Amino acid sequence: MSEPARAAVGYGIDIGGTKIELVACDAALQVLHRRRIATPQGDYDGFLSALETLVSDADAQLARAARVQADVAVGIALPGVRDRRSGLQLSANVPALTGRNVAADLQARLRRPLRFGNDLQCFALSEAHGGAADGYPSMFGAILGTGAGGGYCLHGRLVSGFNGIAGEWGHWSVPAQLLQRHNLPLLDCACGLRGCLERYVSGSGLVALYRHFGADAADASAVFADADAGDARAEEARAVHLDLLGHGLAMLVLALDPHVIVLGGGLSQHAPLYAALPAAVAAHLFKGVQVPPIVPPRFGDAGGARGAALLALS
Repeated sequence: MSEPARAAVGYGIDIGGTKIELVACDAALQVLHRRRIATPQGDYDGFLSALETLVSDADAQLARAARVQADVAVGIALPGVRDRRSGLQLSANVPALTGRNVAADLQARLRRPLRFGNDLQCFALSEAHGGAADGYPSMFGAILGTGAGGGYCLHGRLVSGFNGIAGEWGHWSVPAQLLQRHNLPLLDCACGLRGCLERYVSGSGLVALYRHFGADAADASAVFADADAGDARAEEARAVHLDLLGHGLAMLVLALDPHVIVLGGGLSQHAPLYAALPAAVAAHLFKGVQVPPIVPPRFGDAGGARGAALLALS
């Protein structure tokens, strides 16, 4: 009797500023193995070695369970942007990767099929497959965390674009009329541009707005709490943030017309946002344009590794 065929397995690795997570998934996206470690700080060789160890440990773990063969494909969700001409990485969250050819160096270490995406796009891909956007013809995953970015999926397939940066809505500019309406400064962005949406609509952007109005908070959750308690400056910061976020999502509707928008990042956990956003988005759209459903994620911060595993299995 011949040996039954083993199920296809793919590894997904999500790389963040503080943690790296590997998941091994079968073709049905059932998690067979998971491990999370701290991201090595300021040590590029240590970073490469950490990923090599994660993969070899997963190989050993699944081999003992007779679940995989050698050279399992790995999907890797890298933070930041990779120059497709030079292969060099630009990463604000993991500075040790900036200026390095991470893809080539990992290929030399891991010696197996590798597929790369960024962490934001992998979040979107995960939510399009069994997540909050499952079954929709198109979706946009909008991340609202320390920064703002996202990914766009059409019929379940990730659209990465010519430069691989499709979904970087956080680096669209806030119109001058909105800055003037709310008497806001033109803020510099780490990308080198000025007035980028993420400087105002991300979690850190909400805190910056609060500071602009004369107060301070440790994080976005504290601003929301102060607003709920009746603090006038927090209420103003929240109202301005909602208007600017409504504008940003309205521009996504006009550019891509997704059937659903899935929020991610820390602000996605603020439940009242989902009730307030449809009207805030509609205020920036012309008559007859409907606001698509805006929903919370199903997989949360586990989505990046899961989406990377989908890359490996594709």
